[in-house]
Amino acid sequence: MKTALYPGTFDPITSGHVSLARRGCEIFDRLVVGVANDTTKKPLFTLEERVDLARGAFAHDPRVVVEPFEGLTVEFARRHGINVILRGLRAVSDFEYEFQLALMNRRLEKKIQTIFMMTDYQWLYISSTMIKTAAAQGADIKGLVPENVLKALREKFPEEYDKSHES
Repeated sequence: MKTALYPGTFDPITSGHVSLARRGCEIFDRLVVGVANDTTKKPLFTLEERVDLARGAFAHDPRVVVEPFEGLTVEFARRHGINVILRGLRAVSDFEYEFQLALMNRRLEKKIQTIFMMTDYQWLYISSTMIKTAAAQGADIKGLVPENVLKALREKFPEEYDKSHES
């Protein structure tokens, strides 16, 4: 059984993330979505919330397992016997950062390979940051995130959502 690790902060998980994971499952038998605790960003959701949201997004897909982790991605992969890291690319702007990260991971653990997949065209423009910004202003983000994430964002920003949906 071939397993890949799809790591990220997933704050929150978006439809683009879900799409990439499902496409990854067409190549790999099993996909571990690794939700990173360590981040330079200030997350909107706690680690536990991000894990729960990701698990909810993949609840009906037994090929996807969601696990939290701390520390280096390659260390998490090594501990779980995973030698492939799956990363998504939206645009050329993502490539430089992802390329540097892949090279550093390769330097730290030569047995772990990084596979890049292009995001589906309909998700090219979205990121977790854009989703949070739009949700904080009460914008309609339905379809850009799984339903459980939409509900969680509405709970995080109830006044903004209520204002933007008044009749």
